[in-house]
Amino acid sequence: MEQKPPTATIESAHRDHLRALPFDDTGDFENADRGFITALDPCVITSADGRVVWDNDAYAFLAGDAPTSVHPSLWRQSQLCAKQGLYGVVEGIYQVRGFDISNISFVEGDTGVIVIDPLISTEVAAAALKLYREHRGDRPVVAVIYTHSHGDHFGGVLGVTSQADVEAGKVAVLAPAGFVEHAVQENVYAGTAMLRRGSYMYGPLLDRGPQGQVGCGLGQNMSTGEVSMIVPTLDIRRTGEKHTIDGVEIEFQMAPGTEAPAEMHFYFPGYRALCMAENATHNLHNLLTLRGALVRDPHAWAGYLTEAIDTFADRADVAFASHHWPTWGRERIVEYLSLQRDLYAYLHDQTLRLLNQGFTGVEIAEQFQLPPALEKVWHTHGYYGSVNHNVKAIYQRYMGWFDGNPGRLWPHPPEALGPRYVAAMGGIDRVVELAQRAFGEGDFRWAATLLDHAMFTDADHPAARALYADTLEQLAYGAENATWRNFFLSGATELRDGKFGTAGKVASPTMLAQLSPEQMFDTIAISINGPRAWDLDVALDFTFGDTGDNYRVTVHNGVLVYRKVAAEESTATATVRLADKLRLLTLIGGDSDSPGLEIAGDASALAAVVAVLDKPDPNFDIVTP
Repeated sequence: MEQKPPTATIESAHRDHLRALPFDDTGDFENADRGFITALDPCVITSADGRVVWDNDAYAFLAGDAPTSVHPSLWRQSQLCAKQGLYGVVEGIYQVRGFDISNISFVEGDTGVIVIDPLISTEVAAAALKLYREHRGDRPVVAVIYTHSHGDHFGGVLGVTSQADVEAGKVAVLAPAGFVEHAVQENVYAGTAMLRRGSYMYGPLLDRGPQGQVGCGLGQNMSTGEVSMIVPTLDIRRTGEKHTIDGVEIEFQMAPGTEAPAEMHFYFPGYRALCMAENATHNLHNLLTLRGALVRDPHAWAGYLTEAIDTFADRADVAFASHHWPTWGRERIVEYLSLQRDLYAYLHDQTLRLLNQGFTGVEIAEQFQLPPALEKVWHTHGYYGSVNHNVKAIYQRYMGWFDGNPGRLWPHPPEALGPRYVAAMGGIDRVVELAQRAFGEGDFRWAATLLDHAMFTDADHPAARALYADTLEQLAYGAENATWRNFFLSGATELRDGKFGTAGKVASPTMLAQLSPEQMFDTIAISINGPRAWDLDVALDFTFGDTGDNYRVTVHNGVLVYRKVAAEESTATATVRLADKLRLLTLIGGDSDSPGLEIAGDASALAAVVAVLDKPDPNFDIVTP
């Protein structure tokens, strides 16, 4: 269905933003262009079968002044993030930006190159390495560093090296301790739900354009090629740890529990360059992403930034990160990192102050204001995270979901609440009438609230559905935050055109291969349909031929429990012998005929367990019941 133009309310608000914000400060554009060597033309990257996995040229519309359908501050940020190509950071360190939501960096050693954060997909990582080599020579990759455990910082590793070269000792892979555990958990345990919501958050299935997706704030979008993983060969475990790779000395700082559960910063003395991973980027980051995640610790985050300033700032001429553009000069580095530190510390401390005065998360978020010194600089703006939802995340971290009001302790779910509200207001037509009045007055938040209840009363009501889509669209046009914009536009799109589903796959074969047997059993356990398994009472022994490990698995009261046990004569209902752990995944997926599987005892016991496993739904409803 046809999109609508911005209303006078949105246009007026954007005129105010243009007057209030420091658009005469163009320093970010100068820094984003600094060191430019060459661009990829066209910047369209395809997979082996010809499928487009990255198209940065789709953002060519960002040239010129902001249209009234995009917050001018977000338009500015998207213009900066859409810059692409090979850039020099300092002589010997280079970045390719604009090939994915994240950056890939190249650090030259005596004989080869160290790759930092090889993007999401193998295809874009390979294209970035090719562009680098075209201008810096065909240097072999001697090491890969993962700064942290999010997929946009390791998924393209097979585009820059191979498992064989790593196993042969030709390439080292460095990562913070706990990297594999956290990377696998985030991408597998709640992967389906996160990916479905991520399709709202990043907007990969939205049209690009002034009335569509204009970026993600942290970058423009996520590439959609092959995702891979190679297990690290060296775990970094302590701050101050030093390693020399191909003549390049690296000094590490651990920063766990910040932007990722496993994350680290590091400094190159020979280049006087500091890599801040994803803990200091040119926006306010997320303390809880809209796609879902564990709540991050802003207090620890601020502390590690202070430690980085104290440890490295006097020795650094440049600070660069896994997103956005670098910062040059000691004084500017200290100012930049200090403001970023103050941003997370202020959010943490003031939220705690107010919650101890009895305010709830929603109430704190509505009244929260940053200090003028933080609001006046661009890199503290909420293009990716937001003050509003980060404050609620901090409240959740300390206090949980319940705000303490007993009237909100046991509310009805939306499917039951909506019809009650609609009935109390005089029926769905009356609700639409009230929502239309709110829309006309520019009160889009109230209109959305009313229409949400209408949707959960009758999702097929034509007037309610159409007006709800129009309302979400206006909220999108007014949002400075890119992920809010994408969420609003995704809801509007699905209301008008039907569900677009989920972009991408939950986990690649190479990532699934890194699951430990325990993690595989955990994955099975969270797939048990409890009510269907209430009466199931079985014990199975699983033996893995490649490792010799044995596990006793029981299903009782709808709960799967596993224990590693010594090999002995089985007393289980059945014994399942598997060639390796991957054969367990194919078995659970329904393959009981391929080689690598032997069942002794009562084979129906295994079939009974498989029969009560639910498959995740990558197409679940979000904006409708």
